[in-house]
Amino acid sequence: MKQALVCGAGGFIASHMVKRLKQEGFWVRGVDLKYPEFSETPADDFVIGDLRDQSLCREIVDRKYDEVYQFAADMGGAGYIFTGEHDADVMSNSATINLNMVEACRKRNVKRVFYSSSACMYPAYNQEDPNNPNCAESSAYPAAPDSEYGWEKLFSERLYLAYHRNYKMESRVGRFHNIFGPEGTWTGGKEKAPAAMCRKVAQAKDGDTIQIWGDGKQTRSFLIVDECIEGVLRLTRSDKTGPYNIGSEEMVSINQLVEMVMEIAGKKIHVEHIPGPTGVRGRNSDNTLIAKELGWAPSQSLRQGLETTYAWVEEQVRKGQK
Repeated sequence: MKQALVCGAGGFIASHMVKRLKQEGFWVRGVDLKYPEFSETPADDFVIGDLRDQSLCREIVDRKYDEVYQFAADMGGAGYIFTGEHDADVMSNSATINLNMVEACRKRNVKRVFYSSSACMYPAYNQEDPNNPNCAESSAYPAAPDSEYGWEKLFSERLYLAYHRNYKMESRVGRFHNIFGPEGTWTGGKEKAPAAMCRKVAQAKDGDTIQIWGDGKQTRSFLIVDECIEGVLRLTRSDKTGPYNIGSEEMVSINQLVEMVMEIAGKKIHVEHIPGPTGVRGRNSDNTLIAKELGWAPSQSLRQGLETTYAWVEEQVRKGQK
């Protein structure tokens, strides 16, 4: 039986990865500060612990895993990343986790390690035009991320790639573009745009007004989590290193995202634009390289993903109102 370690397994994307690996017949160990919030983990072993602790990392990497997935990070949506209030924690916590984990894997001679980077590492100067952002993998340098979160991701990419070169670790790096879906954070300040919009619409009645940060003309693309997992597995099990974008090329404005959610909900709601953190003006996944070299592209539309996500968020809202 193949064995896998999933770091950050109490979180959104990693908890979905645990489920997928179990479906494939793996023995899976998950590790995180917490259990998944919305469903029981199917992991064979789940360790509650802090990956900033070197001794814990040595304890959990107690064998030569077939695959290790490093998703653990201090992160959140725009309300967490772009205010500047959490910069020191975001950088120090995530960098410490990555330094600990990559070294623990090296010492156990673990070969296949996936690292989840982010599109936030792309230069801000290439994302000023909301209609024509440039997020091709080759555009990463000269580096100029718009957040400390992005700078840490860039550092950790280079860390895993350095271990790949110097220690023959088969590192794989994927740059995520706005992953969303059921069982993701949907309230509390760390939620991302799709979940936040689904929550606001689900809580509103016809004729109500919801608030949106900025003018709503900033653009993004959003990838449903099941598609993300498929892309990660295809990259991890390939002979390619990356970095590769893992995202959707279906770019929409935040205003269009809200309209789509309202259509799904069957509600007519007014939108008030207010000051708030918005990040870069435009960002869209460029899937040219991953399509060419790995044959991967998303199969679901944004609308399909939002329908599934809205139904789940609406259910959470109803539970909270009882």
